[in-house]
Amino acid sequence: MAGHSKFKNIMYRKGAQDAKRSKLFSKLSKEITIAAKMGDPDPDKNPRLRLAVQTARGQSMPKDNIERAIKKSLGGDADNYEDIRYEGYGPGGVAIIVEALTDNKNRSASDIRAAFSKNGGNMGETGSVAFMFDRVGQIVYPADKADADTMFEAALEAGADEVESSDDEHELTCEAGALHDVLKSLETQFGEPTSAKLTYKPNVTADVGEDQAATLMKLLDALDDNDDVQNVYANFDISDEIMEKLSA
Repeated sequence: MAGHSKFKNIMYRKGAQDAKRSKLFSKLSKEITIAAKMGDPDPDKNPRLRLAVQTARGQSMPKDNIERAIKKSLGGDADNYEDIRYEGYGPGGVAIIVEALTDNKNRSASDIRAAFSKNGGNMGETGSVAFMFDRVGQIVYPADKADADTMFEAALEAGADEVESSDDEHELTCEAGALHDVLKSLETQFGEPTSAKLTYKPNVTADVGEDQAATLMKLLDALDDNDDVQNVYANFDISDEIMEKLSA
């Protein structure tokens, strides 16, 4: 079990900026509604819904919004939504997985293919890049929940495989099938996490230089901004120096 990894640099995640909060809440609401529709509307009896609700709470989504999303599942609005995974390559040969929830597969495929083609990438067939990722469980706690050593020991005891601690948070990964057991164990000590979900973690990375990094970020932004897209994962490895320049 390692105490550090490049996971934060490898997995593309946007922060919860105020300007993005409305879109973020919309995506969280959709996941809650679909999870409740596909299973039991009681989070205690529906693992996917429980994870969705926990992540929504971790992002400070109001309780009323969460309850409204669950109630929406009892109507017919969620009937036609489907989970779809798209795969492709970005600039620098970066492998990308896109998870979507859509009520129109043709629209989603067209929009996502356009995002790839307009930003130096190519959408591939299902399975074209999935072998470069492992399906794992991910649990995130804020840094003030515990110091790095305490979190590491608790994660090890709970059955996690890896922990990465920073000034902002503790990011734990475990086998996909162990997520709920690990989460249950950690909750007894630290309470609800910021997020808990199944995710894709790269098992091989692609080094991206400065000349291609900006285009790659535009592609990832375009994918993430699509209303049908729930999550975007990519196996890029960009140096801190280049990332700082892109953020300037």
